[in-house]
Amino acid sequence: MIPEPDSSAGANRTRLFVYNGGFLTQKRLRRILSLTGYDVHLGLPKEGDCVGVWGNSPTAHRGLRVAEKHGTPVLRVEDSFLRSLHPGRDGEPPLGLLLDRTGPHFDATQPSDLEKLLTTDPLDNTALLNRARAAMERVKELHLSKYSAFDLDLTPPDPGYVLVIDQTVGDAAVTASGADRARFLEMLVIAQEENPGARILIKTHPETQAGHRQGHFTDQDLSDRILRFNDPISPWPLLDGAIAVYTMSSQLGFEAILAGHKPRVFGQPFYTGWGLTQDEFPVLRRQRNLTRAQLFAAAMLLYPTWYDPYRDQLCELETVLDTLEAQTRAWRQDRKGWTASGMRLWKRRHLQQIFGQYGKLRFTPTQPGTPDCPHMVWANQAHDSEGAVRVEDGFLRSRGLGAALVPPLSLVTDEIGIYYDPTKPSQLENLISQRETLRLDQELRAERLVERLLADGLSKYNTGQPSPPLPEGHRILVPGQVEDDASILLGTNTVRSNLALLQTAREANPNAILIYKPHPDVEAGLRDGQIDAEALADLVVTYIDPASLLPQVHEVWTMTSLLGFEALLRGVKVTTLGAPFYAGWGLTTDLDTVPVRRGARPSLMGLVHATLIDYPRYFDPITRQPCPVEVAVERLALGYSAPSGPFNRFLAKLQGAFATHAHLWR
Repeated sequence: MIPEPDSSAGANRTRLFVYNGGFLTQKRLRRILSLTGYDVHLGLPKEGDCVGVWGNSPTAHRGLRVAEKHGTPVLRVEDSFLRSLHPGRDGEPPLGLLLDRTGPHFDATQPSDLEKLLTTDPLDNTALLNRARAAMERVKELHLSKYSAFDLDLTPPDPGYVLVIDQTVGDAAVTASGADRARFLEMLVIAQEENPGARILIKTHPETQAGHRQGHFTDQDLSDRILRFNDPISPWPLLDGAIAVYTMSSQLGFEAILAGHKPRVFGQPFYTGWGLTQDEFPVLRRQRNLTRAQLFAAAMLLYPTWYDPYRDQLCELETVLDTLEAQTRAWRQDRKGWTASGMRLWKRRHLQQIFGQYGKLRFTPTQPGTPDCPHMVWANQAHDSEGAVRVEDGFLRSRGLGAALVPPLSLVTDEIGIYYDPTKPSQLENLISQRETLRLDQELRAERLVERLLADGLSKYNTGQPSPPLPEGHRILVPGQVEDDASILLGTNTVRSNLALLQTAREANPNAILIYKPHPDVEAGLRDGQIDAEALADLVVTYIDPASLLPQVHEVWTMTSLLGFEALLRGVKVTTLGAPFYAGWGLTTDLDTVPVRRGARPSLMGLVHATLIDYPRYFDPITRQPCPVEVAVERLALGYSAPSGPFNRFLAKLQGAFATHAHLWR
């Protein structure tokens, strides 16, 4: 056995001698190994060292010969079962590795660490199995697989077909099963015999689709009944429509189990022999019956070594799912490219960074008449833009004001409307309705996010000084707003100014301590909305961080301010005099008309999940990649901001003299 590496401070590390160039050229591979406690070396091993080989690659024999000659243990290295958006041959680094100290997981001629887990581990821990069930659901709902660059707009074939899975020639899992083209053809024949009259779909391997490697099936194997399926569709709707699944040793067979199938298997992959498959060539030493959750727990939670590229550290599967959720959303939205209009010059560089990584972003004066890619428009410039995606700042925006031209770490994209316009439906409304019921893992994720926001005192802009001590009594915070803001123009009917808001709050609460906080853009002299609040408010607080005020107040009265949502996170009662996105769901006292379509009754965590996890896109200012909300929160807590550039800084200095012309830069 290879000694378990210990990467803790001062501990001895294991030297890993390699004879495959990939270990030297792939930076991510070396980094994961290093974090696990292995230091890559060239030369010949000595006592206490080990030899690293990549699966059963063409170069593996070199390392195996050296290991045998020197009596050195072997570490088998392979990509994890959830690897990346695209295959490694496209140059994309992995999000995890399989490090096996016993044998290759895909070669049933000898045991492996994975097989030992499946054979001997109790796999009966309630917390572990709950994690497995939740992760299985997330993998399916996020449409993830080993490579996850799927076009979700593609329509799956009509259900009722038999799915036969092809693999690449020379694939180590195929070779280890002793399979060749003849056995693939035998599998195809049996699929036809066992399903008379049914359509047969041959699913092409992604690397064959990409032109990297040849598959086992050819055009001569096709017929009126047998069709090749090449579309880059998610495996989950494809599996949902199948009446039977046939595979040699593909990972898609494992996913078929998770989708509820009992696939017919003609090789000996890791997932056979546990009572979840029909095995043509059983592995006799595998006699245990497992549930799907137990199989998933061993193969996806206990066996792999997962990597977090944002924090540069090892992590759990759930963190990798967060990463892939952010990456796949960005790729699926951006892969066709964008045209954009209504975008101010100062915003364009940052928009290119966020939306231009997977496709080209081209700025146009107006929406193209015959678009060949989706079109986006800044929400307050949308007007009658039909079919355009509206873009707006997110709710955890930056350290600094948008009106001061500080770029955001989060943006929302909405194909239906925009969250601050209650006169029309929006994608956020739909998401809130869908989160009326949460799984336990979703509830816990939202709770952890709120705990982190409160612990770090984060809000939308994260500016201002700590709050001074407030007067004793029943304290009500009344946040001022920018009075020409679209959320007021579209989302209020009666109370439509800061003065009217303050008057209404005072009339309803004559004995309360009213604390008025002007909007930070107004305080900075960048937007309109200044009032003389001294006669109505007991205290006017300026240049104060709202996150430090909220824990000290008992209520918030607002028209449509985001501060109402931030108050809900802190358990503060909120009364609205408009129809902000968080009103009408049973969580606020609403004194104005709210849309009747907001009939769902989500919990606060359901509102949080929809608003902060599902709806926005987040940008990591360090890696400059799409990221999960948790990473953006950490960056904001540590003071990181998106790079603004010299043009933004120069223009920001000119704005004070032009506060009444904010439309020029917004």
